[in-house]
Parts: sequence; C-alpha cells; structure tokens
Amino acid sequence: MKKNLLKIMIIIQITFFSTHILAENKIKIDIISDVVCPWCAIGYKRLNQAITELDIKDKVAITWHPFELNPTMPREGKNANKYLMNKLGLDKEALIRKRNSVTKIGKNSGFEFDYFQEMRKVNTLNAHILLAYAKDFNKQTQLKVRLQEAYFSERKDISNRDILFKELQSVGLNAKEALSRLDNKEAIQAVKEEEKLWRERGVYAVPTMIFDYRIVRPGANSVAVYKELLTQLLNKK
Repeated sequence: MKKNLLKIMIIIQITFFSTHILAENKIKIDIISDVVCPWCAIGYKRLNQAITELDIKDKVAITWHPFELNPTMPREGKNANKYLMNKLGLDKEALIRKRNSVTKIGKNSGFEFDYFQEMRKVNTLNAHILLAYAKDFNKQTQLKVRLQEAYFSERKDISNRDILFKELQSVGLNAKEALSRLDNKEAIQAVKEEEKLWRERGVYAVPTMIFDYRIVRPGANSVAVYKELLTQLLNKK
C-alpha cells in the first residue's frame, strides 16, 4: 500500500502542478470520489467543517475527480438492497445494521441519509461528466454536494436527465449546454480515462484526498485529523 501511495503522490505532483500553479498560495485538495458513496459525503462534510472552523475557505482550492464504485452498473440501475447484499455478502439484517450505523454517523457529521426500500444503485458516469463540466465554472463542489443530497437525502434518481437538468439549474449552470456533454464522445472518454488513471495510480477506495500533491488521506477522516493536517500545511505556506 505504501508503494501505491508513493506512486500516487509522485504522479500527482507531475500531472497537476502546472494545471494549478495559480493556486500555489492555497492548500490544494484533490478529492477522488463517487456521487453515490456514503463515506464520500461524510468525508467532505467533515473536511468542510474543519475548513469552516479554521476559517480558511479562501485558502483552499478543491478539485473533484471521478471514481465509479460500480462502473458496470446498467443505465437503469439496480435495487440497492439486493445489489449491496450480493456484493458485500450480507443478509437483510446485516445490511440494515450497516445502514443504521452509516445514517447515525452521517447525522453526527451533518449529512442526512434517507435509505428506502425502492432505492436504486445508479450508474454515475453522467454525474461525473457533468462535474467535469462544472469545473470550468468553479461550480464543482456546489454540484457535487447537490447531487449527493439529491441521491441520499431526497430520493432522487441522479441518472435521470430531467433530474440532472434541474440540479444543474439549481447551482446556476447552463443545464442545456451541460447535458449536451453527456452525448459527447470526447467528454465521455475523458472521464473514463481519468478514472482508469486513478486506479492505475493505486486508488482503490473512496474518498481519497490528496493535500498539496503529497499527503494522501484515504477514507472519511475525523474533523480533528483534517484540522491538524490543514493547520500544518498552512504553517508551511
């Protein structure tokens, strides 16, 4: 694992330094995640809380990167309960316990999970394509949070284009222009290639956060851990 993390850090330094040179006075945070990952939602909530408590929102620059937990998921999706029970080898009672635990942790972190019987695991490729579009307008984080809340808290199908249209509008993006990207072969391929690169770099679980191109933090760390890390990085600026 240490070799994989070292590989991630080296390639990130080479790949992203020139792209983000304008943000050199800020703490650069690259977050690899999926929209339907509960721990990604919790992890960002905790990170954002740390940033807020330190009052450094103007001193960090966040970029989101694609990672599909279920890349072979059909467009119509699958029943979430059946899919996860099969994937994780859980019975119904074990799945309920797991979800109750996540729901409680989410609530303590400021995120509401509303799991329901008909909930579906959906294909998130389109969401990642739209997040790449949102990056051009500095709206990535807004759209990411909106899609997470729509899926986990509001029982919305974020693979549905009508839903995506409304969510794009809600964060001030040109919904028609953005949705045109979903049929653009280059836009689709760009996301798939980036996902492939992250896997080749050793990312196997999300969220994975990389701070200033060199410090890798997999999983949803505590607010205290993020605050300590951010404080250390600030002191080096």
